Amino acid sequence: MFPAFPSLPEWLLPIPYSTLFILLISMSLSFLTALANRLFTNRKQLHAWRKEVARWNADSKKARKSGDKKLLAKVKKKERHILKLQSKMMWQSMKVSLIFMVPFFLIWQLLIGFYGGTTVAYIPWIEGAFEMPLFYWYLLCSFGSGTLISRALGVTPGATE
Repeated sequence: MFPAFPSLPEWLLPIPYSTLFILLISMSLSFLTALANRLFTNRKQLHAWRKEVARWNADSKKARKSGDKKLLAKVKKKERHILKLQSKMMWQSMKVSLIFMVPFFLIWQLLIGFYGGTTVAYIPWIEGAFEMPLFYWYLLCSFGSGTLISRALGVTPGATE
């Protein structure tokens, strides 16, 4: 008839399906967000802006520390430009988040409706198998997978192409 489905490793059997399902959902959203971030932002431009802002910050710090009037004037003159650059950098970072906000909230509402306040994961290494509700498990999965996926796709703030 059908080939036998390979059995799960014994250590995976006691893991609730909710634990794996929420991990999969958070990883999927993290991947889609990081991929969109990679596709919709100009990484080279962001890197150049960051370097310029960093140079200005270093000059500003040096000018305040030394009291150099010429350098202070130069820094002050460029301050408005740097504020505009920082605003552009923030917009580049936020535009993907704004696109994904509505789908994220819809998925989140579905998860809350389905799992509510029940325990969805257990951390066995903590005495008595620490129980985790949806919010904390999703948060843990999202931060962990988001960090790894962002680094893998090169969309972390310090990454360059």
